[in-house]
Amino acid sequence: MSEEAKVVVKASTLHTFCAQVFERLAVSSADAEIVADVLVAANLRGIESHGVSRLRRYVKGLQDGTMLAHPEERVVRETATTALIDAGAGLGQPVSYRAMKRAIDKAEKQGVGLVAVRNSNHYGIAGYYAMMALEHGMIGLSMTNANASVVPTHGQDAMLGTNPIAVAAPAGQEYPFVLDMATSIVPVGKLVVYRRQGKQMPEGWAIDEAGSPTTNTVRVLNNRLNRRGGGLLPLGGAGELFGGHKGYGLALLVDILSGVLSGAGYADYIHPKALEGKSPSAKVGHFFAAIKVEAFRPLGEFKAAMDDLIRRLKNSHKAESADHLFIHGEKEFEETKRRAMEGIPMEAGTRADLEAIAGELGVEYHP
Repeated sequence: MSEEAKVVVKASTLHTFCAQVFERLAVSSADAEIVADVLVAANLRGIESHGVSRLRRYVKGLQDGTMLAHPEERVVRETATTALIDAGAGLGQPVSYRAMKRAIDKAEKQGVGLVAVRNSNHYGIAGYYAMMALEHGMIGLSMTNANASVVPTHGQDAMLGTNPIAVAAPAGQEYPFVLDMATSIVPVGKLVVYRRQGKQMPEGWAIDEAGSPTTNTVRVLNNRLNRRGGGLLPLGGAGELFGGHKGYGLALLVDILSGVLSGAGYADYIHPKALEGKSPSAKVGHFFAAIKVEAFRPLGEFKAAMDDLIRRLKNSHKAESADHLFIHGEKEFEETKRRAMEGIPMEAGTRADLEAIAGELGVEYHP
């Protein structure tokens, strides 16, 4: 690894900088802290594609009006166990934090809480919100739809987002189970990272506008931007032989719960094209759930059973080429501990962009 690639930045430095950037763009200090925390949490967990490299996206959204610094966020409907929130075209992270907190509060009283959000924007890593339930002895669920990037099985046009699903379940002495995945083979952010690094993607990730397999990262991203056809493949790949139709079904499920149920956009209604030069709302939707474990069984028993399940899996026979069997979230928890101590590695393109944003907005940045 080159010296250039070894440059690291403290998490606290990145958090302070990101919060100041959002405050400079008229976002409240409380909301700025939430967005900064979600972004840096992604970097700490090693999910570079959804970390501070995305800061430019939010800066641009706030500047062009697709994301509002002071949205009219409101609860549209509410029952003892459910709620629907209109985000008012604000940043996705603050409303999602509050929505998940509302779901947790409902689950504390009723055993389960379900909250949908409409009229929102990109909310960062799905796992952040699912993991909020862990400290309350609950199972958390988080999902969101997104800009059309994924081609349906046997299709040729991108019609669905990468539509991630995250589930977090507490354990005792073992790490919690945290599944945080796109329903496509890879998230769009991975392609953005590849483009920044000047790399071609592996064959099997995407098809071009003619429906042919492609490794051209820039072409796929440009086609997505201009809606020229082609796109990422669903989890499982092309066709049905390796289960591509299952990934397609999961993406559609996320769109139903996040978009159709909430009244948000769905499929290619997300990020509608601008009319007369005006940037419209992204119309993104989210869905959150919290399940109180003690509504079913004592929390201590559940955690002990989770530990047993995890250990049975990890102690089972491994492939000859493997020396460790991982549980979902384990690598990210270990990476978080390491990066919290050693710092977050920053590649040149991201560092240059953060420095440019600092200069444009007059915010100090001293990595």
